[in-house]
Amino acid sequence: MNLFDTISDEIKKAMLARDKVRLEALRGVKKEFLEAKTAKGASDELSDEAATAILQKMVKQRKDSAEIYTAQGRADLASDELAQLRVIQEFLPQQLSPEELESTVKSIISETGAQSMKEMGKVMGVATRQLAGKAEGRAISEMVKKLLS
Repeated sequence: MNLFDTISDEIKKAMLARDKVRLEALRGVKKEFLEAKTAKGASDELSDEAATAILQKMVKQRKDSAEIYTAQGRADLASDELAQLRVIQEFLPQQLSPEELESTVKSIISETGAQSMKEMGKVMGVATRQLAGKAEGRAISEMVKKLLS
């Protein structure tokens, strides 16, 4: 079962359980998936890789919104965003720990033969493809900078 079908099934379960927060988050995910499937030039199928990228984007949006709401003193809105974030994260692959990320980036650096910050782009290209869904782009970038410096 692909991610799109899994989300649809989870929506039904959330409706039966009358879980409003989960239902709202899952409906938002399905909306994004449907928009991606029906976008101009897109095929009618949504790959799990594309779905994972959409989920990562949604997680980042929720984090950013929660930070803004917290800064503005709106803890109620921030808690709603964080609750939705937790629901969305259930469907993402397990995130790498900092230690696992560091060892993976080290191996990518040795594969590419990068020696300095000038070659960061080469390392980032390989790292973002290999670590898609397993680590945030910002964390990957920071680790590459740290190891190449």
